Parts: sequence; C-alpha cells; structure tokens
Amino acid sequence: MPGEKPAGGPLDGVLVADFSRVLAGPYTTMLLADLGATVIKVESAHGDDTRTWRPPERDGVATYYLSINRNKRSIVLDLADLADQEVAHRLSARADVMVENFKPGGLVRFGLDYDAVRERNPGIVYCSISGFGTRGGAHLPGYDLLVQATSGLMSLTGAADGEPYRAGVAVFDVMTGLHAAIATLAALRHRERTGVGQRVETNLLSAALSSLVNQTSAVVAGEVVPHRMGNEHPSVFPYEPMPTADGELIVIAANDRQFRRLCEAVGASGLPDDPRFATMTQRIAHRDEIRGVLVEKLAARGAKEWFTILTGVGVPCGPINSVAEGVALAEELGLDPVVHPGDAAAVPTVRNPVEYSATPPSYRRSPPGLGADGDEVRAWLLADEA
Repeated sequence: MPGEKPAGGPLDGVLVADFSRVLAGPYTTMLLADLGATVIKVESAHGDDTRTWRPPERDGVATYYLSINRNKRSIVLDLADLADQEVAHRLSARADVMVENFKPGGLVRFGLDYDAVRERNPGIVYCSISGFGTRGGAHLPGYDLLVQATSGLMSLTGAADGEPYRAGVAVFDVMTGLHAAIATLAALRHRERTGVGQRVETNLLSAALSSLVNQTSAVVAGEVVPHRMGNEHPSVFPYEPMPTADGELIVIAANDRQFRRLCEAVGASGLPDDPRFATMTQRIAHRDEIRGVLVEKLAARGAKEWFTILTGVGVPCGPINSVAEGVALAEELGLDPVVHPGDAAAVPTVRNPVEYSATPPSYRRSPPGLGADGDEVRAWLLADEA
C-alpha cells in the first residue's frame, strides 16, 4: 500500500484480506503479518467480538483483542451494503491470501465464497477455518470450549476423581491458527511454483484430534480410552508436581538415566537398582511406592534449592509460576518476550516465538482501532483498480 514501509520479512509484498474474527483466524493473520505480509482486517460496525471481551483492558480496549491483531490495518465494511460489498470484492480480487472463519456457506450471499473469489482472482490462496468442518458439522458453532469438550480434552483434564476442566487458554483456537498459517504458507509455495491458487480448510475438531497426539493414538492404535489422571502422565513417571519444604516443584525423569540422577540427588540412590523400578513401564506400575520415597526426600529442602540441585545434575524440573512470573523468567533467560511497535501507540505485545537469522519478524503497527485505516484502504483500492 502507498506509504507502507517495506517490512523486510519473507512475506513482504503479500496482501492478506482478513475476514476472520475472534481468535483462530486473527492469530493466523497476525503470524503472517509478523513475517511481513500486509494484512487488512475487515470488520463490521460493531468490530471484532474480542474488542469488548474485557476485563482486562488497556485504554478501554480488551487485551484479548490486542494479543492477536498487531501489524494489521482495519476497515469497517457492511457486507450487506452493495457499495461496501463492492469494496470487499475489490479487496478479495487484489489479495494474495484471504482468511475467513464465517459459518460454512455464510459468505456465499455476499459473493465472497471461494468459488466467487476465485472467479475474480484465480491465484487466490483462500483459507477457511470452521469449528467442525464443512460436511456434517457445518451447522455447528465453532467455539474452543465446545471443541475442548467434544474432542475429549476435558475428559483428560482435572483430578482423577473430580469434574472435567477446560484448559486455561483457548488451546485449540491457537493450534488451529497455527495449522491455518502453515497451510497458507504451503499453498503460497505451491502457487509460486505453479501459478495456481487453491482453497485450504481446517477446523477446530480436526486440529484438536491431531493435537491430542498420544491420547488420540491410544484410542486409534492402542484401543485404549484415556481418562483423567490429575497431574500424572499415563506413560512417564515421575512427570508431575511434587511437594517440597515450601512449595511444589515440577519433577521429570523421562528416561532411566534421568531417574537414576534424580534418585542420587535426593538421597535415594537404591531405587534405580530395585528390580521393580528398573524400567519406565515398571515405574508406572509402582508409581505410588516411588512417589512416597521422593516426597519424603524432597521435604528436606525448598523448591528453589531443589531447582538448583536437580538442574545441576541434569534432571528437568521447575517451579509452577504465575503468568507474570513466566514472562519474568523469559526476560531473565534473555528471550525478550515483550515487544513494542514503533508507532505512536506502541502497544506492548508478546514476541513472535520464532527467530530467523535472515528474515526476522517485525513489529510495525499496534493493533488498529476499529476502522482506523478505512479511508486509506478504500482510496488505495480505487486507485489500484484505476
């Protein structure tokens, strides 16, 4: 767009028409924007739902919205209005990528479904995100909590004898966004080689089942139905929080060598030589006996002291932090987790998690106000067409 400084990333020059809202789609488009793409976020007059999901907030804007919308421009379009619909058509005709998470079939009446957009723009990479796919589940609303429940995740989360719990973040929205970003990049690569665009589709339930990895594999390959185990792991022990003199510490021994080092460090060096505990499978079968010994030994020192001792001998362990303490730890480790765009608003957000030696992510623009770039985008589309 005119006045746009080159982003310098690997997607510099790629235009993304973002017709998505809430989390999975906006997370996808923010990842693309971090890598240099120009992302134009299309919103209704009410704006993305997450703008009002507060508290918490910053200057009246929900931090939820701020977390997934940096590096974008916003334009307000009423898709039922013919003039605005024409602007949307121009944008989709100009875009390299279009991302949408409307209910399947919801964009047909606006002429913004894949077939209609492909007619105007044969090279388009059109990414559709839904809750339960476009077949038998097309009518179902796509909310992360529904998928945490229906995929089986909630049957695995919580105390063994307690009620099911959701994860503390919309994990499947995020994972679906990651899959959508990967699919979009793969389709762009295919277009680069062949000149042919395509539609890529993903949905929360499919992403959830893929992301449940060993748990879904237990069902489809092992014919075992997993169940809630609290903080225990079905296949690794120890792999859980354990009490110390002043608080809990995550303790992990994922192989025989780590188990021996753990036992020697806490003063229970005889455990690894006990035939009952010689292998991981045997340790799983006798986890209560082992846990009793480890808890007794760990009670002699505090969590911080054990952290120093155990990490010093190569045993994975760590404190159970608050989110604020997690950010502080990343800062302490030199990961620079917080970034500030170079614009006037300079809204702090969390750094893109990938480092590139040649084409690093950039943080050019704070999350846009509703319709903040509408006039500029409209003028550009008209000028571009002329």
